Amino acid sequence: MSDKLPDFIRFGRAICGDLSQAERREWWLGNGLGAYAAGTIAGTLTRRYHGLLIAPVYPPLGRWLVFSKADATFLDGDREIPLFTNRWSGGAVVPEGHVQIESFHLHGRMPVWRHALGDRVIEQRIWLEPRANTVYVAYRLEEIPPASPPPFSKGGAGGDLALRVRLLVNARDHHVSMAPGGFTPQVERAGEQLHVICPDRFTLRFQAPGGQLQTEWDWIENFDLPLERERGLPDRDAHLCVGQALLTLRPGVWVGVVASLRDDASADLNAALQRFFDHETTLLDRARPSLQIPPASPPPFAKSPPAPPLEKGGTGGLGGISPPDWIEQLTLAADSFLFARPLPNLPDGESVIAGYPWFGDWGRDTMIALPGLTLATGRLDSARRILLTFARFVDQGMLPNVFPGAGETPDYNTVDAGLWYFEAWRAYLEASDDSAALAEVFPVLAEMIDWHVRGTRYRISMDPADGLLHAGEPGVQLTWMDAKVGDWVVTPRIGKPVEINALWYNALNIMVDFAERLKRPSAPYAELAAKARQGFQRFVRSDGAGLFDVLDSPAGDDPTPRPNQIFAVSLPHSPLDPEIQQIVVRVCGRELLTSYGLRSLAPGHPDYRPHYLGGVWERDGGYHQGPVWAWLLGHYALAEHRVHGDAAAAQARLQPIRDHLLDAGLGTVSEILDGAAPHTPRGAPAQAWSVACVLEAWQRLERLKRQ
Repeated sequence: MSDKLPDFIRFGRAICGDLSQAERREWWLGNGLGAYAAGTIAGTLTRRYHGLLIAPVYPPLGRWLVFSKADATFLDGDREIPLFTNRWSGGAVVPEGHVQIESFHLHGRMPVWRHALGDRVIEQRIWLEPRANTVYVAYRLEEIPPASPPPFSKGGAGGDLALRVRLLVNARDHHVSMAPGGFTPQVERAGEQLHVICPDRFTLRFQAPGGQLQTEWDWIENFDLPLERERGLPDRDAHLCVGQALLTLRPGVWVGVVASLRDDASADLNAALQRFFDHETTLLDRARPSLQIPPASPPPFAKSPPAPPLEKGGTGGLGGISPPDWIEQLTLAADSFLFARPLPNLPDGESVIAGYPWFGDWGRDTMIALPGLTLATGRLDSARRILLTFARFVDQGMLPNVFPGAGETPDYNTVDAGLWYFEAWRAYLEASDDSAALAEVFPVLAEMIDWHVRGTRYRISMDPADGLLHAGEPGVQLTWMDAKVGDWVVTPRIGKPVEINALWYNALNIMVDFAERLKRPSAPYAELAAKARQGFQRFVRSDGAGLFDVLDSPAGDDPTPRPNQIFAVSLPHSPLDPEIQQIVVRVCGRELLTSYGLRSLAPGHPDYRPHYLGGVWERDGGYHQGPVWAWLLGHYALAEHRVHGDAAAAQARLQPIRDHLLDAGLGTVSEILDGAAPHTPRGAPAQAWSVACVLEAWQRLERLKRQ
């Protein structure tokens, strides 16, 4: 075990025994290859995405549910006590094994249950093997003090206490449900293993350390999925029970089930458990030098020296004082979003899963999240690999919106992904001083600027009259406010969006710095930046209400009160004078700020939606019309520091996220929340840029506090 890992996310019977409370809290694990495991505290399946192994059967992100559930029953003589819970269509909840849960906690990212059965306590843990499509479900009978009655009762397996664990499998894309009989695998015994073979797809191999496997064939249908019903989607599922593991329980000894798509998965539970903890501990040790900044570090908007070297097992600067527990929890959460994406001639390519469970890797999300996921966590090599991976896909000055799958053509319907790419490179150079990588990519960046000046797809081009970027055409969504339902673009924002031009100005100044660093001509970029800064003043509203959201739209200048203006203050290079920066922060703070992020639309606007509910049409129609976006909280904190100069107060804006880590996706940060209090979490329960932007802002503000 490791005592270095955060474990503040824990619940007792009041939460675990209340089904509604236990189900709204979910655990999520990733393995670095795109696979994941997820479930509820109660052990119920409430999403089609819940399961013990959802793996890329078609790499890198053709993810299928292959191992659905391990339903364990405690055997003690004539007594059989279910430790699992299932929801069924019609509303029945049978059995109600969650009432046996005495406590649940996250040990780092690992979910841990204590099932209390009279004087018996069984601990259960689930984890994924790092960078392998293997899951472990382990159980251990707690030792009874010597003065207590003998540890075994009559009955069970050979007179011992035992567990019977039914193994439910599937073979479906994680986005769809399964009908009974929907697939017919071959189920075979292979020595002490049980193989579930889906020809031309996968072979799932089961092992039962501490027990034995028996075959079975039983379709179990009508699992109820209430969260899918809430989203207006099909809410029934079926899974195939292919066997059961009979596990003998002995005090202090781990037994369990191993399921893997590999043929070399280890059945040594103790060794596998230690490998997982070693991986988690290494993540924290690597991150601490980045999160513990020596007093001499520069402010967040200036260049900084390279990060201090990491000594194995060390804790970084500041006398070895660790960051807060919730920051360490987010550091571990960050690892779940990074995954291998090998490319021809780039076998170690890497990318970012935008969110769990339904997102893949998006250009925009990846670049926004990169500094927090990699640089704030001391993973400079990952940052470099991601940046170079995406460099392969730059086309006509643009990054793809959604990273293409195998044999697919990338789609470039995004105006901001490429502009965030410049900021990601700036942050990487600030942390690494990697001039060799900059020299390699500089021609690509220079060409990207050139394409934006002369024009590229979707009428994206610089207006020579004011130096600002225009973007958009009917029927296409290009900015991060990109909801589209059928042919309806909910927030089209055609014209000159405010955050696009804040990013444009930022990118031009970055190119000035890069050119000077490489001793190349910088004057052309400086001239473009000066013109863009002058043109940007058109965004300033004369009524003192901040900035216009879009200039020169088909309907004129758009004054809709949205959070996009915050980037004109939070980005390293701001085109605004200090007094206007203060107005922007004041407006966003008064109209849009919540404990967990910024609303996407002010409550007083006629289109404001206080709650994100309903079917696909209703939800997508309200996606950017009021929900709180957690990734914006970090940018607000940085902007607030810029105008007020109080790093501690700005950093305190991030503190409520600690409370959020005990709700919804445990230990991670949701995509969105309701605009109305109490800001119920919605959308994806684990979102990369939500985690990353909080981490990045916390680190930058910590640097300032310690000057």
